[in-house]
Formats: sequence, structure tokens, C-alpha cells
Amino acid sequence: MSYFVTGGTGFIGRYLVENLLKRGETVYLLMQEKSMPRFDALLEKLGATDKQVVAVTGTLTEKNLGISAADLKKLKGKVTHFYHLAAIYDLYASAEAQEAVNVDGTRNAVNAAEAMKAGCFHQVSSIAAAGLYRGTFREDMFEEAQKLDNPYLRTKHESEKIVRDECKVPWRVYRPGMVVGHSKTGEIDKIDGPYYFFKMLQKIRRAIPQWVPTIGIEGGRINIVPVDFVADALDHISHVKGEDGGCFHLTDPEPYKLGEVLNVFAKAGHAPSMAMRIDNQMFGFIPSMVRNGLKNLPPVKRLTGALLNDFGIPESALSFINYPTRFDSRETERVLNGSGIEVPDLHAYAPAIWDFWERNLDPDLYKDRTLRGTVEGKVCVVTGATSGIGLSTAKMLADAGAIVCIAARTQDKLDEVKFELEQGGANVYAYRCDFSNMGDCDAFVASVLADHGHVDFLINNAGRSIRRSINLSFDRFHDFERTMQLNYFGSLRLIMGFAPSMFEQQRGHIVNISSIGVLTNAPRFSAYVASKAALDAFSRCAAAEFSDSNISFTTINMPLVRTPMIGPTKIYDSVPTLSPEEAADLIAKAIIYRPKRIATRLGTFAQVLHALVPKAGEIIMNTGYKMFPDSAAAQGKGQKEDKPKVSTEQMAFAAIMRGIHW
Repeated sequence: MSYFVTGGTGFIGRYLVENLLKRGETVYLLMQEKSMPRFDALLEKLGATDKQVVAVTGTLTEKNLGISAADLKKLKGKVTHFYHLAAIYDLYASAEAQEAVNVDGTRNAVNAAEAMKAGCFHQVSSIAAAGLYRGTFREDMFEEAQKLDNPYLRTKHESEKIVRDECKVPWRVYRPGMVVGHSKTGEIDKIDGPYYFFKMLQKIRRAIPQWVPTIGIEGGRINIVPVDFVADALDHISHVKGEDGGCFHLTDPEPYKLGEVLNVFAKAGHAPSMAMRIDNQMFGFIPSMVRNGLKNLPPVKRLTGALLNDFGIPESALSFINYPTRFDSRETERVLNGSGIEVPDLHAYAPAIWDFWERNLDPDLYKDRTLRGTVEGKVCVVTGATSGIGLSTAKMLADAGAIVCIAARTQDKLDEVKFELEQGGANVYAYRCDFSNMGDCDAFVASVLADHGHVDFLINNAGRSIRRSINLSFDRFHDFERTMQLNYFGSLRLIMGFAPSMFEQQRGHIVNISSIGVLTNAPRFSAYVASKAALDAFSRCAAAEFSDSNISFTTINMPLVRTPMIGPTKIYDSVPTLSPEEAADLIAKAIIYRPKRIATRLGTFAQVLHALVPKAGEIIMNTGYKMFPDSAAAQGKGQKEDKPKVSTEQMAFAAIMRGIHW
């Protein structure tokens, strides 16, 4: 007895070959010359010799699989079981490629099996052969398949038809469900089926604590099986006598709906679960013409495309969300009865599947997510770069190989920072600029563009903060004017100045250093928060206009940072703050990932609180306002008197409200 296998180095094939070797017979594998490294790797993994597993040169798309006449003669009468597993299992593949491999390849395999006078031809088909059949699809059903418009569904159906209609040797057909990794190790070599949704779950996990319930979809029943079950069942059934001409569903008899599947993997990946799942049938009362019309609206299509691209989900996968087919597997269960081979429950092996994906297949593992990979050789402008957040950011960018353009008001400090960075081998350009002066801003933009031609990253960091109660500001309207002039108009002038060159090169990223105060509506910071809120609002509007030009905006609602700007308020010496280096890390995150916004969870919570129960947010802010006094400087007193004693109550409140300006 010997075996011939196509697709033997593929995912299912590797496990089947391992099982067949245990029977002590020779296994012949169809191999292309260019794929021989995979053959060698398989031998090494299985600990087998080239006498136990023999490579037969050929290719799926040629007559008799391209096997030479000499090799066919050697194999004639020796092959008891011919397993045809080689196929394209890829929603992204072209219709032409799937036709050539899945359909023509199956016909060539059937002819080769006949030329070898094989004992039995085993066609590994798929549940895709049923198309999108509504209802229960039995193992004795075939012609009843429905909705085969998708190339993958159609070619799997047509390839099975070739076996049924044209194969002259005894045959058996196997229809595995969606095959995932090994139930013990989680091992798999590609992203497919439920794996398409793993990146979405991972991103939700990073954004929301696990205990927060979410809303999702219910979807249809998704039939998932681990590869070891498929290989074991295929091996066992193929050796049971008297089953020729049969079809066997290698499926889960009790499959979960898509929403349940996602929740199982969410638990495995420590992501939030969907506490409420919406069934698509709820919208059945809406005429299909209206639903399709809405889906085809340009903004809806573009938004859908952007979300799918962000999560790595192919558009064609959406047609399987409400999968309508259930698969009866009673014939498979009958033949497997007593063998000990059965489908394990998804809950039992989901952690292994998730763990293997996250450690080995997560696409982000192979992307350069380093700051150097993002900014090396790129022109980065940092304003307010001689101290605090700006200085730390300039150092960070310089270390990453960027062309750093630093700007600030004081020439001496600029020269000092430039010299320090250049000592480390950085490429630094220094520009003196008072960003509250529009003429200075225009001259700065002109100088940078003259030197470099364009700007890749603009970090609007220069700013002024004023901590003073409104009732102490009635005669200080100039505070509001000066703050708005620098924080809003200065940043806006730079954006407007550099944007034309960004449009010309069709790329650019603007990072605005805003404040957590914009989210919390911090008392005593009305001038500062208003100026930052104005910049935030402009950026949101501009982002909508620039979106299709590859120019992005990121707003960082920065919590309290220990910089010279907060020095006059001595009470901040006793409350939790970020260091400038930690703040620079947030800017690095913004540059690498380009999110719309970066904010602390407390800041986001405050924004939600003010949106849902604004009075509650107002009371909390007023409590802090009463608890923390104005500084001596804000009250018009000398700095020597500004030596406040911080109470235990104040310390506790500040710790709970970490990062909020008081």
C-alpha cells in the first residue's frame, strides 16, 4: 500500500502526511521544482527520510499533473489511495487563478489517478461547494447548491462536480468546514476565516477595558474545525471499507453563530465581549433596494472600505457574515463512531488559536512600527523645542534619524540645543521665531521650505498656559488675547503655511499638542482651554477636507506635564504629572500610528461624562476648583508667599484625577 498526495506540504496536507506515515507505507508528494525547499522542511519537521516521503515532480495545471511518463509508469498499480488537497483557499485570489488551480487542477488530478490505476481518489472539497444555500445542506446533496457567484464558491463546486461526473476510479469526497489551527498548538500558516476579525478584537482590547460590555453583530452560523480533526477524520474515513461514492462533512455538528464565535475569541484574547448582539433580521422590514442603495452611497462605501482596511478584513468576507447554511454530518459521525475522533468545543482550543496568531501571524509583527522607521530622513518641525515637551521631542526625533527643524523665541537656547543634538550626530536646523507674531510665523515657514522644500511632520507644541480664575481676570482681557494669539493663531498660521507643500507631495502629518482640559473643561484654565479647543475644532474640520490627500491630523489631549510652564503653580509640585520624556513618547505614538486623537482614559471618560450628564461633570470640576486655590501670582501676590501646604484630601483628589489641571 502506498499513497499519493497533492498539496502535501500545505496546511491540511502536512498533518495528513504525518498520519499516513504512521501506517508504515510510502507517501508520494506532488512537488514543483521551485517548492522543493518546502519539501525539505516537511521532512525535517516530520523526522522522515526521502525514502518514506518521495517527491514526484509535476504541477497542477498540466495534463496528468505534469508527471513524467517514467514516473507514471513507476506509480502505476502502486497507489492505493490518491488524496487531492492542492487548491487555492484565498478570497483575494483572482477568478482566473482559482479556475486554473481548483477546476483544471482537479481534472488533471483525476486523470493522473486514472493513469496510475489508483485504488481510490479522495477529493478534499469544502463546505464552499454548497454555495450560500439557505437551510441544512446534507452530505447527499450537491446539485442543490445556491448562489455560486463568488469565484471561490463556484470553483469548489465545479471541482467536486468533475470528480462526481468524470472520475473513473472509486472516489470519496470530503467537505471540511472553515479550517483553523491545531487544537493543541494553535499552529496555522495563513490568515483566513475567523482570523480576519482578530485584528479588530485586538484593537478593541487596546482601546477598551475587558470588563466594558460592547455591542456587535449576531450573524449566521460559522462552521469552524481545527486542522488536526480534519486530518484525523480524513485519514480514518479514507481507510474504512465500503464507503466509496460517499460524501463526508468534516464539520462541527453544533456550530456557533458569528457573534458567539467572536465572543469566544474575545475571551481568549482578553478583549471585551459583545454583551448585546444585533441580528441582521431586525432590519428585514427595510426593502432590499433601500438597504443596497444606502450601502452604495459614496461616503458609506468609503467609510466601510477604510474600516475594513484598518482591520485587515477583505470586503468579500462580508458576504459570509450572515452565512445561511447549516451542514448535516450524520454520515461522518456514523463512520467516526468509536474511533475517538470528534470535533473539540471551540471554547477549549480558542486560547491556543489566539495565542499562536498573536505571536506569529499578527500583521503588525512584520510592520516597522519603530519611530526610526517612520521618521528617518523625514523633515520634522518642532515648535517650542528648547524646553519641556518640545526639547524631549526634538531629542527623540534626532535620535531616530529625522531631519529636525527646531524653533523657539530665544536664539541662545536654540543654539545650545542645536549644538547638543549635533554632538550626537543629529541633522538639526534651528530657527528663531515668536509664534505669537504672524510675521515671524510666515518668515519661519518660508525659511523651512527654502531649506527643505517640504515638511513631513509638523508638531505644534509651542504654547502658553494661564491658570487664573475668571473672577480674577475681569480686568485682564489681554490674557485671553495673548493665549489665543499663540496657541491658536500661531499654530494655525503654520498649518496654513505648510499645507500647500503637503498637498503637492500628497502626504503630511500635523500633530497638535492640546490639553486634557479640553475634555474635562478644567476651571481656572478658561483662556488656555478655549485656545486649545479652537485648534482642536479647526483640525477636525481640516481633517475632513484633507482626508483624501493623505494629510492627517492627530490631537494629543496631553495631561499635566512637569515643564517650566507649570513652574509658577507650586501646588503642582505635589500632584502626579507626566515627565517631558513620557509626553514625548505620546508624540512618538502619534507619529507612528497616526490616530485621530490620543487621550488618557480619564480624559475620555470626562468627555463622555460631560456629554451624557453635564451637571455631574460640572459638580466634579467645581469640587476641584474649590479645593485648589489660585496661585499667589494669579492673586497678584509675590512668589515668596506661594508656598501652599497640600492637604491629604487634596493629594487624594489629585491622585484620583491624575493628569487633570487644577
